[in-house]
Amino acid sequence: MSQALETAARGAAGRVIAALAARFRDLDIAEDAFSDACLAAARVWPKEGDPADPTAWLYRAAYRRALDNLRRRGVRARLRPDPPAPEPSAEDALVDDARMIPDERLRLIFVCCHPAIAPESRAALTLRLVCGLEARTIAAAFLIPEATLLQRLTRAKRKLAESGARFAIPGPEEQAERLEAVLSTVEIAYAKAHEDAAGAGPHAGYATEMLGLTEVLASLMPDAGEVLGLAALVRYAEARRPARVAADGAMIPLSEQDPNLWRRALIDDGDAYLHRARNLGAFGPRALNAAIHGVWCARRSLDEPPPWPVVLSLYDAMLAERDDVIVRLNRAVALAEVEGPGVALTEIEALADPRMEEFQPWHAVRADLLWRLGRFDDADLAYARALELAPGPAERRWLESRRARVR
Repeated sequence: MSQALETAARGAAGRVIAALAARFRDLDIAEDAFSDACLAAARVWPKEGDPADPTAWLYRAAYRRALDNLRRRGVRARLRPDPPAPEPSAEDALVDDARMIPDERLRLIFVCCHPAIAPESRAALTLRLVCGLEARTIAAAFLIPEATLLQRLTRAKRKLAESGARFAIPGPEEQAERLEAVLSTVEIAYAKAHEDAAGAGPHAGYATEMLGLTEVLASLMPDAGEVLGLAALVRYAEARRPARVAADGAMIPLSEQDPNLWRRALIDDGDAYLHRARNLGAFGPRALNAAIHGVWCARRSLDEPPPWPVVLSLYDAMLAERDDVIVRLNRAVALAEVEGPGVALTEIEALADPRMEEFQPWHAVRADLLWRLGRFDDADLAYARALELAPGPAERRWLESRRARVR
């Protein structure tokens, strides 16, 4: 697939699949047809040139493929497309879906988070359909086997089809019911962009998109603390991007980044969202996570000591809200700075299980702690395993430099 087609397909996927799903009321048909359209584009565009409107081309091709697939399945009568909608009245225009949820990708996220789908499957389904993440990438984000993830996706799509649910945008009263899955989806999608410090990977574009989506969400739900917290977190993290990579292309850890390179306008926006969340009173895990990022972004120069004690106390508070391996791993990094690497290593190794064997950050943190304790052979093995797990280019350079230091 050419770069032009890859960019067009990623940008159009959410809109085209949403339109096809609404038209045919079947996610499998919509997803398969869009994939077929991309394959057709890969054959046609190099010969005829890129179309003026790639999204429209992909939609028309996918629509034809969907009809062909229905004919082959012999179920066209059962899955007849919805008739054209009547001309909207003035009242209809006032409550139009596009006004309620103005971003196409966000519209499909809400649809995929339908209550008919099991809660643990909603975010996974959305990440697959809306963001186009591969199954193995989603499985790694949830720390589950890929086979388990595929089973969940299959069940989710079947359940949505069996429910007879229309692919309509939920009203405000139903949006709250789906909010947790929506936030989890946005959070994971942004994490895939953020973990690539150099912004060179296939998911780098999500960073800008999630800035926009969180802004839309915050305007839709101005009194939802977790929405405001996530909006703040994304802005704090993106503000630091200019300082995340050294001249040699290696990642720079947060504690070593030059705050003078951070984008203060985004930090100010993050402060404003976090301030609004604080005023609402209830602080959930996303708002607490944003507070941790905010503490770092309050730093003005490398001459100021890193705020490790405050960061550790905030992670302790987070454990009461979200006790998972990601929080514990990040907390261990702060713990090592406050109480020493030995205490942190004990906590890290208590997390060891088959899931961690495939989790690159766990090996990287463990390797650093082993090195600081003088266990150089063990540190070398841990760095080697972290490098085997396909880090991004900037992360790879950083890990290689740390392993060279050990060796």
